[in-house]
Amino acid sequence: MNNNSILVKTKFAIAEDLIVNRLGYSAMRLTGQPGNFGPYSDWEAGEQLLRCAVELGVNFIDTAEAYGPGFNEEIIASALHPYSENLVIATKGGINKPAPNNIQADGSPESLKRSVEASLRRLKLERIDLYQLHRPDPKVPFAESIGALASKCQR
Repeated sequence: MNNNSILVKTKFAIAEDLIVNRLGYSAMRLTGQPGNFGPYSDWEAGEQLLRCAVELGVNFIDTAEAYGPGFNEEIIASALHPYSENLVIATKGGINKPAPNNIQADGSPESLKRSVEASLRRLKLERIDLYQLHRPDPKVPFAESIGALASKCQR
């Protein structure tokens, strides 16, 4: 097979109906430093970077409640809300991060439900297209964590 016959996918389907471009943007670094903690030091430049990424064709932005914590979701909303119809904002929960070097898994159903609600508010969304469990919590059965998300995130 030569290079001319290689098919390059430019779009991908997540769960069949969520179409994203090949290149997405991980917004994690738009937070304070060190440790991705606190607000981004140049908020306006961060907003400009996000707008530029979307203008260049990025339609998938990945964030998490733990990035900042919360500030990363806020800068995304500040820069891009109201969102274009084809923009997918993916976020994650299940992490408690009270300090840059203090990261704890919290997959309890109560915490995950609070996290979803907080992310919805910060992102100014009515629905999160892709919500992920940041990491399993060894103190909570995995099925309980996923069950809480499934009941909270029904389409």
